[in-house]
Amino acid sequence: MQALLALSRAIDRFNEVIGKSVGWLILVAILVSAVNATVRKVFNTSSNAWLELQWYLFGAAFLLAAAYTLKQNEHIRIDIVYGMFSRRVQHWIDLLGHTIFLMPFCILMIVYFIPYLSQSYNSGEVSNNAGGLPLWPAKSLLLIGFSLLALQGISEIIKKIAVMRGIIPDPTPFVSAHEAAEHEAEALAGEIRK
Repeated sequence: MQALLALSRAIDRFNEVIGKSVGWLILVAILVSAVNATVRKVFNTSSNAWLELQWYLFGAAFLLAAAYTLKQNEHIRIDIVYGMFSRRVQHWIDLLGHTIFLMPFCILMIVYFIPYLSQSYNSGEVSNNAGGLPLWPAKSLLLIGFSLLALQGISEIIKKIAVMRGIIPDPTPFVSAHEAAEHEAEALAGEIRK
């Protein structure tokens, strides 16, 4: 189990570096948008390539940060129902959800995106918009994003099994939205008192 936990830690570090790095793509997308808008208003000219570049950058940030979001346990779930169960049942829900839903979906997407990307690259597929960009870079982001998510799913399954067996402490203890709001209010009140 220690070798699997070492693999899990390596996956976590890898996805954390990527997840934190791609946040800068949002800033780049904003700058591209601002420059594009300025050029369009001042010089009365523009290009669809600039608009598509904004979409590519935003898509890259979203797709490449999905695995980091899973690592941080920030994906959306129905906390009202989830929070009613004991932590042991919650662990089982997470383990089964990752194993039965997340992993098969990621594998299916990877299997389908490989020929999808290959065909796009080999044919030199370009956007239908005049002056648009090649499509294979955007399609490659789909493949990379789901591959990273699958790796993080493996890491989460390893950690969940280790937590349930008592080998490691729970890295992401569940805190309901209500409890989180109370903790945040207490922290703010403490800062105000200082």
